[in-house]
Amino acid sequence: MKVLIDHSSPFLLAHGGLQIQIEETKQALEKVGVDVEFVRWWDETQRGDIIHFFGRPTGSYIDFAHQKNIRVVISELLTGLGSRTQRAIAFQRIIIQLVRKLTPSAFWAKMAWDAYEKADRVVALTSWEAELMHRIFNAPPDRLVVIPNGVANDFFLARDSSVRRRDWLICTATITPRKRVLELAQAAVQAQVPVRIIGRPYADNDAYARTFFDFAGRNSKLVQYDGPIEDRRLLARAYRESRGFVLLSEMESLSLSALEAAACECPLLLSDLPWARSSFNTSATYCPIANAMVTAKILRRFYDAAPNLRLAPKPLGWTQVGQQLKTLYEGLLRTS
Repeated sequence: MKVLIDHSSPFLLAHGGLQIQIEETKQALEKVGVDVEFVRWWDETQRGDIIHFFGRPTGSYIDFAHQKNIRVVISELLTGLGSRTQRAIAFQRIIIQLVRKLTPSAFWAKMAWDAYEKADRVVALTSWEAELMHRIFNAPPDRLVVIPNGVANDFFLARDSSVRRRDWLICTATITPRKRVLELAQAAVQAQVPVRIIGRPYADNDAYARTFFDFAGRNSKLVQYDGPIEDRRLLARAYRESRGFVLLSEMESLSLSALEAAACECPLLLSDLPWARSSFNTSATYCPIANAMVTAKILRRFYDAAPNLRLAPKPLGWTQVGQQLKTLYEGLLRTS
């Protein structure tokens, strides 16, 4: 069995959780004995039994694969759709149905709405996204599988007795408007809560990032910006030193940062969005996407209560994720 991994956007253009998911998935599959390669788009001699596409391929992509007797598994993050209101989701479903009914298929084929119906298996990170894939894009329930992201082993290491919880909360996120890192910093200053922020922007000249850097610089007593931490052991130590973890994104799928923090036994404060509720249920604290005053009040309550809050269950390790995917692939190849 050979698995080929494909994705539509080069990593050099945008870093983030999806890149980590793809890289860690490949390594996990290799560890459990799967022969896996990245698709070499220029190599017509490359062969494989399964393509695992991260994102949404077009229907014609899947048709061509099937003509070569290659099965197709897709994994897509429904970050935007999964963060909308129920009314907005219902409206989008109606629009998609009308467009598909009233216009030629060539018009909407580029949207790849039919990919979920054509793929051999569809992998969702959460039960909420699986529901949306079925409800909005007609993914057959018998082809849907929920397999969450994993966490690297460095985050599961036994607690070092020399590492003590400090006074700050931690946020690890890309410095971009969707992650609302600036808004978190502003609420932290208003609540007089120290916060440590780890991450980097997509580009240093980004206007939102410059505003955040300026605000953090002017409020360095409460907002500690450390840039990115690439060493996982150091990042795990940062989580373990923190009083709690905060992520107030306006859109999210299944946050790798939240999973890492959970593995390091950090209490969680997350935006009150369906992905978070379906993943952590009552083992996290939730904050609505609101103005600085409302956010500051919740942030202060979380900060005061953090040492006594319930911890989230341990997430899966990447090797466990790799084993689940291997089982999925093997079952797929046994079917006609």
